[in-house]
Amino acid sequence: MSYHQFLITLPDPVREIMVNRLMALGSLGIIEGDGSVTAYFPASSSPGSIVQELEIGQVLLSQAGHRFTLKVEHTILPDADWNESWKKAFKPVDVGTRFLILPPWEHQAGDRIPLIIDPGMAFGTGHHETTRSCLVLMEQYAGEVKLDRFLDLGTGTGLLAIAALALGFRSVVGADTDPLAIEASRRNIALNKAGRIELLEGGIDRCKGNYDMIAANLISGTLVQLSGEIASRLAPAGIVIMSGILKGQNDEVVRAAESSGLDCIERFNDGKWVSLVCRR
Repeated sequence: MSYHQFLITLPDPVREIMVNRLMALGSLGIIEGDGSVTAYFPASSSPGSIVQELEIGQVLLSQAGHRFTLKVEHTILPDADWNESWKKAFKPVDVGTRFLILPPWEHQAGDRIPLIIDPGMAFGTGHHETTRSCLVLMEQYAGEVKLDRFLDLGTGTGLLAIAALALGFRSVVGADTDPLAIEASRRNIALNKAGRIELLEGGIDRCKGNYDMIAANLISGTLVQLSGEIASRLAPAGIVIMSGILKGQNDEVVRAAESSGLDCIERFNDGKWVSLVCRR
């Protein structure tokens, strides 16, 4: 059995949109790199159709003001190379002072809190800077809030929700508008024996009540749009972590947060990404 591999060079501001398109086209898994993504498709897929769909996406994004150069390199991988490529890409990684992210085939060493993530799904593995930043900030601020209710908005793999449960939050909710993300989260929750996490398919409107900590690892435009609703769901002494923000876009998110009644108390930089910590 063989697989199609596509190495796609594209800028970060359009990455999430194109990744979503690749998933909709039937990608088996996606590895995100610096300025690129590598997508895998089954042998039955049509490489020409996939490239054509990517080019259509480029045209539509250009019409919306995101002008960029798209470069696509296609190769065919035998089954053995496919498996090996996954294992080479996803090695255990320490995050913060307590967390260890690892795939299911690796064994934990040491006394860190293991977060097991199945990389065979196109929702990231926790190696991305924005996810790491959220984990570091969650660990840092967990001691300053009630460990009662936690919301992972745009949960993806469910990684942040799983980490919140490990940090001691009594009630953890993960919400995502994508049903495939909910399925990915469900599988990872099972791997981590974290069945107490509640998953909601939908946006923040599905999330009832207030939360002592909210992690919103989204994109700048979505954070600006949702800042008012995020603020309304935050407990009086709560903390919200906003991530997925490219440098240069953080001021816009700060203005939206402040106009919603939030005070941004920390800007955490990791490479070209910024994460914000806000409270009422």
